[in-house]
Amino acid sequence: MKVLKSLLLTIALLFLLGFCWLVGGGFNAAADAPHSKAVYWLLDTARERSIAVRAAGVSVPPLGDPAQIARGAAEYAEMCEGCHRAPGQPVDEEFIGGLYPRPPDLSKAAARDPAQVFWAVKHGVKMSAMPAWGLSHDDATLWAIVAFTQKLPSFDADEYKALTQHAAEAHAAAHDAAHDATGDSTESAHAAPTAHSEMHPSD
Repeated sequence: MKVLKSLLLTIALLFLLGFCWLVGGGFNAAADAPHSKAVYWLLDTARERSIAVRAAGVSVPPLGDPAQIARGAAEYAEMCEGCHRAPGQPVDEEFIGGLYPRPPDLSKAAARDPAQVFWAVKHGVKMSAMPAWGLSHDDATLWAIVAFTQKLPSFDADEYKALTQHAAEAHAAAHDAAHDATGDSTESAHAAPTAHSEMHPSD
């Protein structure tokens, strides 16, 4: 019984000391002050296991269709390239060098399990620069990005540039066409009441 009491007292004391350290500002949140090896391992393991467990139930659709990859290329160039790099792109140390943890270079290493990539892209990662793109993009778009990341390391700089440029132009053309169609219907909708009011003027 004495041993149990001593153990509980020690745990309570350690908890109190840890709490005092925390509220006293002992943790340095600066991005230019790396974690200790023990803390980094703990956080890295927690993140990896969190993603793996939550992505276990994700059903991976067919990936690799050229149209899907092209769509993913346009989205990647717009949203991901700045952090996760492109083939032949020099490191922008002014920006990437200030990020901690440093985002992985997806142009050199094949992305991991597609389900885990999708989960991370959709939900983001806390305490990192990875945003939750699922708040502003549908699943089909996110899967297109995942499909592209699986192929990205196989592209050289010229292939990447040609693919993303062509995809961006096609995406812009489709967007303009959709905008024009919406604009035409909007104009028609506005024109109808005007004609109606001319035919039946108010008293």
